[in-house]
Amino acid sequence: MLKFLFRICLVLMVVLIHQTAFTQSNKETIIEITTDFGVMKARLYNNTPLHKENFIKLVKQGFYDSLLFHRVINGFMIQGGDPTSKNADSAAMLGSGEAPNLPTIPAEFNKNLIHKKGALAAARDNNPDKKSSNCQFYIVHGKKIDTTQLNPANNYTKDQKEIYQRMGGTPFLDQNYTVFGEVFAGMDIIDKIAATPVGAMDKPKQNVRMKIKIIN
Repeated sequence: MLKFLFRICLVLMVVLIHQTAFTQSNKETIIEITTDFGVMKARLYNNTPLHKENFIKLVKQGFYDSLLFHRVINGFMIQGGDPTSKNADSAAMLGSGEAPNLPTIPAEFNKNLIHKKGALAAARDNNPDKKSSNCQFYIVHGKKIDTTQLNPANNYTKDQKEIYQRMGGTPFLDQNYTVFGEVFAGMDIIDKIAATPVGAMDKPKQNVRMKIKIIN
């Protein structure tokens, strides 16, 4: 009888451990992005685990603190995360920096994750596998889209079409760049950064720095 009870307890412990691990891996991660224009909050998606884990790792290291949004295109996106931007002078060419000792990230395309306004996505260079940068990201500003312009090959749902029509976005990036999160608070901050005057290479004339932390 004691052996039987011991086995039952052991099984329950194993089940509890697995449930705890599952809950932790599926916990919603919320980040806060503080900029010179204000604060944005974003959630990281669980169904892009490689990008999520990599981003969390860098945030915990303080990697993004004091980096610039170095490329800003109104009606398109705001991009940052180049480590060389931290101490760059005004004439520096930015956009090619990567986090040291980390590989590029395999693409994690998902038809449910689209480039709507506020989408948080991974930048990348031109490579056949569409692997993502290990640190650079962008946030979609975008424009409102006439649904007749959407690529039928992407089989957009009715809700997705309405989102592009109502909120706007950059649908031509879908299935080409990995979306791994979305801004849900501080959307006006995206507008403000996107509207800042820029110079050569779409670099803001006045530095727009960031600080990112995990708040949940």
